[in-house]
Amino acid sequence: MQIVLLGELQVTEDGHAVPLPSSRKARGLLGYLVATGRPTRRERLCELFWDLPDDPRGALRWALSKLRGVVDHGARRIRADRERVTFDLDGAVADWTTIRARLRDDPPLIPPAELFEMEAALARPLLDGLDAAGKDDWLAWLTAEREDAHLLHLNVLRRLALHPDLQGDETLAWARRWKEATPLEEDAARALIGALAAAGRTEEAEAALGDFLAGAEAAGLTLSAPMAVEPIRTPEEAPEPPPRRLLRRQSIGFCRAPDGARIAYATVGEGRPLVKAANWLSHLELDWNSPIWGPTFEACADRRTFLRYDERGCGLSDWEVDDISFEAFVRDLETVVDANGLDRFPLLGISQGAAVSVAYAARHPERVSALLLVSGYATGWRIGASADEQARREAVLTLTRHGWGTPNPAYRHIFSQTFMPDADPDDLAWFDEFQRQSTSPENAVRFQQAFGTIDVRDDLPRVRCPTIVFHAHDDQRIALAQGREVAIGIPGARFVPLEGRNHIFLRGETAWETCFAECAAFLAEVEA
Repeated sequence: MQIVLLGELQVTEDGHAVPLPSSRKARGLLGYLVATGRPTRRERLCELFWDLPDDPRGALRWALSKLRGVVDHGARRIRADRERVTFDLDGAVADWTTIRARLRDDPPLIPPAELFEMEAALARPLLDGLDAAGKDDWLAWLTAEREDAHLLHLNVLRRLALHPDLQGDETLAWARRWKEATPLEEDAARALIGALAAAGRTEEAEAALGDFLAGAEAAGLTLSAPMAVEPIRTPEEAPEPPPRRLLRRQSIGFCRAPDGARIAYATVGEGRPLVKAANWLSHLELDWNSPIWGPTFEACADRRTFLRYDERGCGLSDWEVDDISFEAFVRDLETVVDANGLDRFPLLGISQGAAVSVAYAARHPERVSALLLVSGYATGWRIGASADEQARREAVLTLTRHGWGTPNPAYRHIFSQTFMPDADPDDLAWFDEFQRQSTSPENAVRFQQAFGTIDVRDDLPRVRCPTIVFHAHDDQRIALAQGREVAIGIPGARFVPLEGRNHIFLRGETAWETCFAECAAFLAEVEA
């Protein structure tokens, strides 16, 4: 059986087209089950496609019965129990899942003929014509999958433009296609300029260089290295940075919290799961380019399936939400874990994410196999802080409210300087701008207010899983004593004090290297 998801949904068996149900919802359901390739809760499928006061469960049963008549010829491919539904791809081939798996294995060289077929398929919209098959959550999922397909399409164009078996006009043609698909991508511009230079078309190369530099300056982009008119380099001479490769391989999805807020999550890597609770500002796409988060997330995805999400109010999650509170943060973690069907997993919490992780582990002891807590605290700044400290925090709230969204980074620098006092100036400048792009001034204030009222002291003794706690001796954001209190409160927790002043550890400093080495050893011990 062949299933085409790129373009209009099609199913063929033994070379003959199989008629599909006329219902767009049924076709959308088939596309979703095939594309995800994992068991999905019936409630989730109902949320995607059917509204109350209709009978969503009845409608789901009807759609599944129609689809079985299409795909269960000689094999039971749609498998369902009382809780979950899945599509068994054994004996079937789906273009989207096959291409995605092939590219995410990241082979160093794919034959041009295979890349030509991939490019033709990826140029078509995923599940074309089914945008209105479901509700808002369906469209959000479809949009995220199409963005994933777009990134893979760019991957194929890149491979073709730099392929050592293609030369001359072919190389130039694919370099143009790559540059047209992503006009402000530095590597694509270098490929086009290099292909023009190699073909002896120096004037065109100089014009292309001038156009790109002007566009990059207008967009505020900073180049990784100076650009010049020179022949194209091979992929071996210009390897792709690991964080950028992981961004391409990352899969983004969306789920709905109980109050309706849409939460964006992302998975990358393969192996046993590692879940990270959200902390102060994130963006599932932008932070891969970060000198702060990129190396950390790369380490988290090493030989593991790494799952993280954007907190409500920031990143790709909904910004306009009624509730930004600690309880909402915990419910969002619950929602993301349930949406991904995880039964048991280690949980990483950084900064206020440590408190969220503690609360989740106390409420769901059967699901958390281990806690990794970094730079955490059990009580927010409104609880137990001195009057002077509370006054300083209130003053920062006022500065945030009036200055966060302005081009002047001084207001946001208050945070970056206390988070990472030992970071390079360029890293701090990046973090200043990243914060502005990640959330609104109003939400930045609401986050700080919510962090101030955190109190998980009663949850600490209820944690039953193995726990390791890391904290820098001279953390300029959260005092070492607060991290120590977290470790003291959790039965059997291991406390690891580290040298340094940074609240967020950076690759290259001893605290970062020690933290990740200890985490790897700790998880190996727990999972053994």
